[in-house]
Amino acid sequence: MGVPGLLGLAAWSFYVLVLAVQPHQANSSIRGSFGLNKGAVASPENGLCASSVTVHGYKCEEHEVTTKDGYILSVQRIPEGRVGGSAGTKKQPVLIQHGVTVDGLTWFLNSPGQNLPLILANNGFDVWIANTRGTRLSRQHVSLVPSQPAFWNWSWDELVSFELPALFDYVYGQTGQKIDYVGHSLGTLTALASFSEGKLVNQLKSAALLSPIAYLSHMKTALGNIAAKSFVGEIRTLFGQAEFNPKGKAGGDFIKFLCDNPGFDCYDLVTALTGKNCCLNSSIVDLFLTNGPQSTSTMNMVHLSQTVRNGVVAKYNYGRHDYNLMHYGEAMPPIYNLSNIPHDLPMFLSYGGQDALSDVLDVKHLLDDLKSHDVDKLSVQFIKDYAHVDFIMGVNAKDVVYNQVVKFFKGQHLRSLMEASVV
Repeated sequence: MGVPGLLGLAAWSFYVLVLAVQPHQANSSIRGSFGLNKGAVASPENGLCASSVTVHGYKCEEHEVTTKDGYILSVQRIPEGRVGGSAGTKKQPVLIQHGVTVDGLTWFLNSPGQNLPLILANNGFDVWIANTRGTRLSRQHVSLVPSQPAFWNWSWDELVSFELPALFDYVYGQTGQKIDYVGHSLGTLTALASFSEGKLVNQLKSAALLSPIAYLSHMKTALGNIAAKSFVGEIRTLFGQAEFNPKGKAGGDFIKFLCDNPGFDCYDLVTALTGKNCCLNSSIVDLFLTNGPQSTSTMNMVHLSQTVRNGVVAKYNYGRHDYNLMHYGEAMPPIYNLSNIPHDLPMFLSYGGQDALSDVLDVKHLLDDLKSHDVDKLSVQFIKDYAHVDFIMGVNAKDVVYNQVVKFFKGQHLRSLMEASVV
């Protein structure tokens, strides 16, 4: 593999370092979507529905949700399974949130019978797919364009404060029902931070968190730690821009900088950064490389690096006490106190023994924050052989993880029905 090929792989591999998420009024629009050829790349022109859903015989709708800070998010809805459903029957809504530098397409890389959205649809759920600001399908704003630095002036704090609330408001408004939530990696961090501040919980039924990210102090990958420690200083000289595009020249330069550190094998960055994934298929990896990775903000990457270095789950640190005072009214960024998550919130956490990012010790730290949680409202699954990417691209994820997610959601629904009947 030559240098261009190496840097292409490195750019893809680096994203996995952080793969990971008062009422708000969400504006919206909806348009129909019709199937294109199988394997089409999702784009603003053809949409995720056309590229990955309707081609397999499922209904799919393209929606837009506008956040209070002006970002226009692409959202897809799969209202029923392939066999359809009874007319007028209300289905339980579930919102699925991806990690950083990927988009909603990441959930569809496996075959229709093996990917989470279509599995949920076939099991009677009304499925909604999120696409975070800055990714390929969500690069619109009410007044800004991606070429403006102001478009990228956000970190995962804004995903907590604006993006998830807008998505929940919209799905709740469309369905009139409390929402089940699935997050992977960064999609778990933003959810946990939101729950800790009392956001979303009034519209939430239950949450399934796959490869949960909160604390990042025990990442096993030395290269990942070098990246996190370097990001604040090196980012300014290597990027000098607000958008972090892993496929751009600046992204490649940064990866090359990391790989120049002695003792690191950059020809196997997937394993070096994420752990030894047990169950990836090379054709799925090829498909991912065709469709990603996606852009995020440099500020978001710096914030994630702060989480690694500081060992706490806190808001963005602006680096100067006066700047922090201006934003927060205090010299240091406030902490997201995860022990404040409502103790009766039903949650399912699934983590892997080989995950170099969502390390077992860091997950145990998170579970310690949840030690006062109602015993019957917290389910934990440990998968000895799984690493970070297996949760979204593993060829056996359906049998190992997704069936457990479906069982958990259906169990919560049954519990709600039984409690309602008693009342």
